[in-house]
Amino acid sequence: GGSHRAAMAAQGAQGKARAPAQRPVALDLARLMDKRVHVKLAGGRQLSGVLKGWDQLVNLVLDDVVEMLRDPVDPYKLSGKERKLGLVITRGTSVVTIITADGFEAIENPFIVAQEST
Repeated sequence: GGSHRAAMAAQGAQGKARAPAQRPVALDLARLMDKRVHVKLAGGRQLSGVLKGWDQLVNLVLDDVVEMLRDPVDPYKLSGKERKLGLVITRGTSVVTIITADGFEAIENPFIVAQEST
């Protein structure tokens, strides 16, 4: 009972020294904070807004959001029209892509293991 809680509190008081080593993060949203990003959602909706926050489930808080409207005849094409939405919270399960408004750069695929030549 009480002694277990005291031991747990003492362990917590030691700080993060006992925390496991952090793995490298594949999605580093901190570098996109307060920058304009383009977000594509499941179902095809596309938003552009300033990233204000996120969590481990990739729920996003975007401000000054504009939705790029799709063509009513062909939902796979954008109509060129926009709708201002303001502050938006997107659910992480619906986020398909997050791209900086400045564009993007190619990186090495972190999932490919280097092959040795024989």
